[in-house]
Amino acid sequence: MRFVDEARITVRSGHGGNGCVSFRREAHVPKGGPNGGDGGKGGDVVFRASSKLLTLYDFRLKRLYEAKNGQPGMGSQCCGRNAEDLIIEVPVGTMLFEADEEGGERLVADLAVDGQEVAVCKGGRGGFGNEHFKTSTMRTPRFAQPGGEGEEKSLRLELKILADAGLLGLPNAGKSTFISAISAARPKIAPYPFTTLTPNLGVLIDDIGEHFVVADIPGLIEGAHEGQGLGHRFLKHVERTRFLVHILSAEDIDVENPWAGFDLLNEELARYAEELAARHQVQVINKIDLIDEDALAELRRRAKADGRSIFFISALGGVGVEALVKEMWRLYHGGDPR
Repeated sequence: MRFVDEARITVRSGHGGNGCVSFRREAHVPKGGPNGGDGGKGGDVVFRASSKLLTLYDFRLKRLYEAKNGQPGMGSQCCGRNAEDLIIEVPVGTMLFEADEEGGERLVADLAVDGQEVAVCKGGRGGFGNEHFKTSTMRTPRFAQPGGEGEEKSLRLELKILADAGLLGLPNAGKSTFISAISAARPKIAPYPFTTLTPNLGVLIDDIGEHFVVADIPGLIEGAHEGQGLGHRFLKHVERTRFLVHILSAEDIDVENPWAGFDLLNEELARYAEELAARHQVQVINKIDLIDEDALAELRRRAKADGRSIFFISALGGVGVEALVKEMWRLYHGGDPR
């Protein structure tokens, strides 16, 4: 199924059922009086977060969601049936936006917890039957109350992935290879940039069954904060990660300024949202199997001299991966950033 992280839909709650105008009619009971029942309530439109869903793809196929109307009241004081609420399940991390009066948008709900629910449109109330309007001076009311109207809203759905760790890096840094090496995720892998066009999720599980989620964010480039490359479309997925694993390919390192790749993306993060630049990062140099031993030794020396704690790995060959995963588990359990 194709990954979709934005959609626009219209939702409508149900109308309330009309109250009934009815009079008791039985043999030997003259002037039995009004006995019209109330109408039923219309169904609400309720959004529910579900961890079983990962994309908003279905909302590109269906754009209108309508709850059912309440049933009208009947004679003999029989009330109409209330309509069931319309439950719309969305992935955990879905945000609901509605247009405001000033031409912008307001946040209606942020469904960040599995099972969290919010009623976006309330169903119309059921109308009173004529038995409610009987008084000492009005013994035969020949009217009933109509059911209340439902609500209609146009919403924009936006999904921000919820993950414990986010993999960040320039295109072709080897993030997809790394996530496939540490989890069961199988993203597309090829020796050219932008092979990953949608975020991929991997799950790490330890010996006692505890797990945490890693998100492979598609490669970013200079100008991403302005929408260049994949731009804002995927920068937003970094916002909800607890920490970042910033991967740089050894092939892309300039010996004169070896950490330029890290600095470039960190600047993009800061321009997009300063709190992202301040989030803890584990810096990684991947593909060390593609450079000679002297160049690798020089990079290690420069990192130590510059006070940088950098993990040197080959995701393809498995070199250094175990130590990096151990550090990720340590941070997941609340270890102090190094």
